[in-house]
Amino acid sequence: MSNGPWQPRGQGPRNPNPWGGGPSGSGGGGGREPPDLEDILRRSQDKLRRVMPGGGGDGGGIAKLGVVGIAFLAILAAIGWMLTGFYTVRPNEVGIERVFGKFVSITAPGLNWNWPYPVGRVNKPTIGVQTIEIGLRSADGRRSARDVREESLMLTGDENIVDVDFSVLWLVDARRPQDYVFNLRSPEATIKAVAESAMREVIGKREIQPILTGARLEIERAVQELMQKTLNEYGAGVIVQQVQMQKVDPPSEVIDAFRDVQAARADQERMQNEAQTYANRVIPEARGEASKITQRAEAERERMIADARGEAARFNSVLDEYKKAPEVTRQRLYLETIERIYGGMEKIILDQGKQGSGVVPFLPLNEMIKNRTNEQGKR
Repeated sequence: MSNGPWQPRGQGPRNPNPWGGGPSGSGGGGGREPPDLEDILRRSQDKLRRVMPGGGGDGGGIAKLGVVGIAFLAILAAIGWMLTGFYTVRPNEVGIERVFGKFVSITAPGLNWNWPYPVGRVNKPTIGVQTIEIGLRSADGRRSARDVREESLMLTGDENIVDVDFSVLWLVDARRPQDYVFNLRSPEATIKAVAESAMREVIGKREIQPILTGARLEIERAVQELMQKTLNEYGAGVIVQQVQMQKVDPPSEVIDAFRDVQAARADQERMQNEAQTYANRVIPEARGEASKITQRAEAERERMIADARGEAARFNSVLDEYKKAPEVTRQRLYLETIERIYGGMEKIILDQGKQGSGVVPFLPLNEMIKNRTNEQGKR
């Protein structure tokens, strides 16, 4: 017999155990024999047969044990996989459940369950108010805000350039948050692009002067309405809450000239206001004076009409008397007319034909004339 691989040449028969010492009582080496693997497997099978009900044969018991173990492990894996479907929605979030990619339901804040990945997925968008800045970037810490001029420089309707920095306050529509999740690939970028486009459109329809002075509220409302209309057409599921214009100035290169123009316009408005104040004070006075003159003329007209009517009545009465006694009435009219004509004259007319020698010498005619003149002056 040839020598084996574990026995040196020139020695006796090799030990059938390749790990060293032979069986007990042999004349081989005295090393310990390693455990027999087949014996260990056999003992294990015997124990399993005793434990398993109806286990008598060798191959059937091992097959049944393998099936039960696999089923048990599968159940444990399924339970663990199902447990991964629990998720929590925070108070400022809303849950969007999907199964095989299809929208299923909206879940409220709290602990919820959905089919785990890869069967189901859950999106949790924030429903609180968020802010997007256009034309500037607010820096953290001690640094001031950074101006982004490629976003803020805009062209007005009268072909002027204006620098507009503004911010948009928006939030996800809690009634249809699935639109926000499924219809927008980049929600914030889309909202920012819509805001910038809406502001440019609104600014492009107005002149620069109202933009710099008193049209801010009107512009903010117009931009908000245009943004909301555009996002609704996109089905974005977004509510534009407010548009706030932070800064509206001409470009820095020409801001000094614009300030001079603004000062001149302010002086113009001030002078117009002063002129309007003066007009408001003078016009009522002139209207009052005109009314007074009109009333005075009306009174004078009424007086003259009354005098004319009185004269007419007197003439009619004289005419009636004249018809009754023409000679007497004619003589009386003649005398009254002579008296009215010569009553105020400083002349004395004497009828020498009737008086004979003339005036009585001691008659004080001059004094009588003076006294009569003084009396008329007092009247």
